[in-house]
Parts: sequence; C-alpha cells; structure tokens
Amino acid sequence: MIRTEKSRWKKRALCAVLASCYLAAAQPPVVVSAETTKEKLDKAKEEKEQTEQQKDALEGQIDSMEGAKDSLQGELDNLTSELTKISRHLEEVEANITAKNEEIEQTQQALAEAKETEEWQYECMKKRIRFMYEKRDSSYLEILLASGSFGEFLNESEYIEKLAEYDRKMLNEYIASRQEIEAKEAELQKQKEELDALHAEAEEDKAQISSQVSSTQSNIAGYASQISAAEAEVEAKEAQLREQEKNIAALQKQYEEELAKSRQAANSVWRDISEVTFSEGDRYLLANLIYCEAGGEPYEGQVAVGAVVINRVLSSVFPNTVSGVIYQSRQFEPVSTGRLALALAENRATESCYRAADEAMSGYTNVGRCVFFRTPIPGLTGQRIGGHIFY
Repeated sequence: MIRTEKSRWKKRALCAVLASCYLAAAQPPVVVSAETTKEKLDKAKEEKEQTEQQKDALEGQIDSMEGAKDSLQGELDNLTSELTKISRHLEEVEANITAKNEEIEQTQQALAEAKETEEWQYECMKKRIRFMYEKRDSSYLEILLASGSFGEFLNESEYIEKLAEYDRKMLNEYIASRQEIEAKEAELQKQKEELDALHAEAEEDKAQISSQVSSTQSNIAGYASQISAAEAEVEAKEAQLREQEKNIAALQKQYEEELAKSRQAANSVWRDISEVTFSEGDRYLLANLIYCEAGGEPYEGQVAVGAVVINRVLSSVFPNTVSGVIYQSRQFEPVSTGRLALALAENRATESCYRAADEAMSGYTNVGRCVFFRTPIPGLTGQRIGGHIFY
C-alpha cells in the first residue's frame, strides 16, 4: 500500500516539477508567509532607497563634472583667444622679418655699390696722384719753362692741389658713406636677429598654447563622455526606481492582503479534526513539505510546521484539504522553487518528518492556532521553536 502511494506521488511530483518550472518562468516569486512579504517589502524599500542614493550621487557627479567641463571650456576659450593673439603676433613678426630681409638686401646692394664707388674713386685718385708725381718729378723748372708765364705756372700748380684736395674729399665722403651703410647693415642684422628671436619665442608660445588647447579639448571630450555615461546610468536608475516602485506597490498590496487574511483567520470558524477527511497521499505530501521547510529543525519544529498546515485546513479562511493548503498560490516557497516537487519525486522526507506529519494529522498542535511561520525578523512576535517563529 505504501509503495503504491509513493509511486503515485512520484508521478504527481514529476508533473509538479514540470508545472513548477513553468510557473517559475511565468509568475513572480511566491511568498511563504505574510511576514516574508513584509520582509521583502522592507528589503524592496531599502533597495529603492539605495537606488535613490546612487541616483543622487550620480547626479552630484554629473553636476561636478558639468562644473569642471564648464571651467575647462572657459580655459579653452581663453587659450583659443590667446592662441589667436599669438598667431596674429607671429604673422606680424614674420611680416617684419620679410620686410627686414628686403631692407637688408637693399642695404647690402647699396653697400656693394658704395664699395665699388669707393674703389673707383680710390683708383682715380691713385692715377691722378701718380700723374702729379710723375709731372713733379720733372721738376717745377720744367713746369715753369713749359708755362707761358709765372701766373700760368701758379694756376697749374693750384689746379693740381685742388684736384688732389677734391680727390681726398670725395674719397672721405665715399668712405663715410660706406661706413654709414655698413653700420646700417649691422643695425638691420641686429634687428633681424631680434625679430628671429621674437619669432622663435612666438613659435614656442604657439606650440605650447596649441598643446594646452589640444589637452583641454581632450579633457572636455573626456568629461563629456563621462557625463553622457553618468546620464545613461541616471536614466537606468530612474527606470530601476520605477520598477522598484511598482514592485513595492505590489508587495504592499500583497502584504496588506496577507495581514487581513491573518486577522480573518484568527476570527474564522474552525472545524474539529474529526471533521477532516484526509486523502490518500496527504501524509506523503505533508511529510515532504515538513522536510523542505524544517528538515534541519528539531522535532518540535517539524511538528509545528505540520500543525500550521493542519490549522489552515481547519480554518474556514484557507482551503479545506492538505493539498489545497500546500499548493495554494504564493504560500509555501518550496512549491514555487520546485524543491517540494524534487523531494516528492525522491521521497526525501525522513522518519521524523513522517512522525511529525502523523502527529499533526491526528490533531495535535504545539503552536495553538498559528497559521503562519517564518525565520525571525525585528518586530515580529510569536512562539519561537528552533529557527522559526509561529504566529
């Protein structure tokens, strides 16, 4: 008889495994008790608060990064303005260098001409001096004899002296002109060197500012990327908050329904155990549920779990059969997770679990009319047995 019963329940368990897999994929998680719902509600509120804090922190980071980005943009505007000024200054220096080179070229050309003129004047003077000396070597007597008169002699002598004086004057003027042009060339070269130095300095400043502009633009782009990523995270947090709010609302509604049901059960009509007719397999089902919920608890805790199930059977608020109570939607977690189905398929219930089921089904209860149990949480009062509170 036992074998037939176990075989039948194994077949039912396999069907239950398949059904539970479908339900697990299609329905939200099942709650064991009202307080489990409360715990989930509190946890959901805490998670929502954490999400809001994370969202606020992200928005703070965005504000900070926006401020840093705006500051960098201000720096970039200043650098760009400075770079424009340097570029214009560089253009002016380059134009001045070009003009200075042309002026130097013209001066060098004038210097070359002055040197040629000086050399020509010097050659002319040498020729005239040589001529004069050659004539004077023939003695003044010959000049005098060759002259028509003494006056002509004086005139010729004076002419020679004036000619020599003119040559010296012109040569000095050419030398002075050449020296002036050379001084001007030296001054122009000095000015060009100064312009070249200014040009090199401007080029260096331009390169430095350009590097700073590039670096600042890169930093701005980096902040823009970080801001975009943070904004995406904020949007994700906002979507998460909306889902959490929906979840909290659903849990709040479920919790209120369960509280109402708990109060209703306390004031419900209760049957006597003698009025209950147990079906074939109820013992097998109840023992395996006790194993899933309290397999590691002391024997008194196992009896208490069985008593909660039977108390529900006796209450008019819950289904009036063992299977109806156990498989009622969103009541016992092992049903939703598939653990009960696996236990039924393998008959994992221990000998103590069967004894506890027998005691509960006989009408014995060590938890009075409690219809809920769970692990302890702050603020929950009830009868403590092992790791559970019964209420």
